[in-house]
Amino acid sequence: PGRLGQMAALMNKQAQFTRARAFAAANGRVAPVVSRAPRVACKATPSTTVAQAKTQQEEFIEVDLPKPLGLKFARGIDGGAYIIKNDPEMGNTDPRIEPGDKIVQISASFGAEVWDAQNFGQIMYAIRTRSGTVYMKIKRNFGDMSALDDDNMDASEKQWRRERAGGNYGVGTKEVQQRNYVQRKENERKRRELFDDALAKFKTNDLQGALVDFENILAMEPRNYVGDNFSRVTPIYKVTQYNVACCYSMMGSVDEGLKSLEAAMAAGFDNYDQIRRDKNLEAIRKSAKFQPLLDKYDEPVINWNAVKATFGFFGKKKEEEL
Repeated sequence: PGRLGQMAALMNKQAQFTRARAFAAANGRVAPVVSRAPRVACKATPSTTVAQAKTQQEEFIEVDLPKPLGLKFARGIDGGAYIIKNDPEMGNTDPRIEPGDKIVQISASFGAEVWDAQNFGQIMYAIRTRSGTVYMKIKRNFGDMSALDDDNMDASEKQWRRERAGGNYGVGTKEVQQRNYVQRKENERKRRELFDDALAKFKTNDLQGALVDFENILAMEPRNYVGDNFSRVTPIYKVTQYNVACCYSMMGSVDEGLKSLEAAMAAGFDNYDQIRRDKNLEAIRKSAKFQPLLDKYDEPVINWNAVKATFGFFGKKKEEEL
């Protein structure tokens, strides 16, 4: 009975305390008790932090380099100009630039104007016609080359390419080959249309517009075709290089015109009579570098080296007789 009495008294006191606290809270004297859910600390992984940092904050490099540039460029799947090689032995460059970085701004051909990058052809035109140092604003991609993939392959094609690289031709080979054939024909159609547009601009003396289109056509050449020696190129490639040479010659950019003319002949353009007669190449033909370049690919009518060697032989023989 004593214990039961103690418990009853304790419960009575607790009930009185609860009623008193509720009354005080209702009159604003005591803050009500709020229950809180337990908090758990979450530590981000380093990979997540790096990925978020790259997503949230883009990084750019600004350079002003004299020509020649120690950089090689390629056309990305978005049509933009991306850096694929940084080689100080090729020319002037900046060690911060990495393969995969994208050109977002470029200096205009003349003066202090800066162009926003529109496409690969525009960037190449700006660089090749620039008379002073070349300003570039470059978006860093930290070595990410995914923008330079040939196409957006699905999982089955990626698997097929991996198998093919290992010498295993799976059951999907025919399907992928058919799809690639259709895609290749579609790309050829697009290049042909762009080529026709470029020729139309060329005929109306819109040399800048024509050059931008021609440069884009060159950049769209299948990558398994163009090598260092141009051993395999599509027919449109060498003709486009020749037209680029004509454009630069008409603009008075002789050195750039000679570069494109050499690229055309190296790729198999062999209409040497046209090169000698084409009025669009008149400025190039006045250069002292033109004839040696042409002789490199087309045997001259008079082989002056043979003539010099012959006269040298007889002259030497005469001296020996004396």
